[in-house]
Amino acid sequence: MLTLCGFAISNYYNKVKLVLLEKGLPFDEQLVMTRSKDEAVLSASPLGKVPFLRTEHGNLCESQVIVDYLEAAYPNPPLVPADPFAAAKVRELVTFIDLHLELVARELYPLAFFGGTVDDATKERVRKQLTRQIGGFKRLAKFSPLRGGRAVHAGRLRGVREPAAGGHGDEDRARRRPARQRGRRLEDLHAHDRRTPQRTARGGRSQGGRGRRQALIRRRAPPGRPRARPARPSLPCGIG
Repeated sequence: MLTLCGFAISNYYNKVKLVLLEKGLPFDEQLVMTRSKDEAVLSASPLGKVPFLRTEHGNLCESQVIVDYLEAAYPNPPLVPADPFAAAKVRELVTFIDLHLELVARELYPLAFFGGTVDDATKERVRKQLTRQIGGFKRLAKFSPLRGGRAVHAGRLRGVREPAAGGHGDEDRARRRPARQRGRRLEDLHAHDRRTPQRTARGGRSQGGRGRRQALIRRRAPPGRPRARPARPSLPCGIG
């Protein structure tokens, strides 16, 4: 059994979690905070970073390494194109986002997510960097209809297998499914975040429309009463 260790605020943790869900792999989740001094954590992730993955063969850290391992060890359904150049373009885009967007915006996370403060000089420096680098992202990404272009089509990201020779394959069947059913794996990401971290996550299970409507109703404030702002989490912001 695979065990994903980390916490759900980490973008890198969710990057690995989405791959596990899209591939329909059974896995456990273990809550581990960043910068842990626990020897059991450091033996798996030497700098105490999250996420890391426990496998039957041993531990793996660094989110992109984990994603590449899952793609190689569990090739169906594929999440990158079979063509080497097209696959490299997908990894190029992932690396660009990690290094030039997420890592830069991370300096504002204390203010955005944790109730902290960021000085004006840092805000201005990050604004200039992101303005320039978002321009670069626009040149690199293709929205036709997805960011990776047509090579990474919607069927792959929904976990649709390639059709067998002479057969119609799962992709044709996926087109005939209702849109609500096709999109349920992304709903799983949010549904799992509301569960205890030790619960086993399985792709393909949905929270259901009725439960979501009831949750929306509960969040509405009564007439004449302002809706309370949710409390900000007081978790440390570490590199995932």
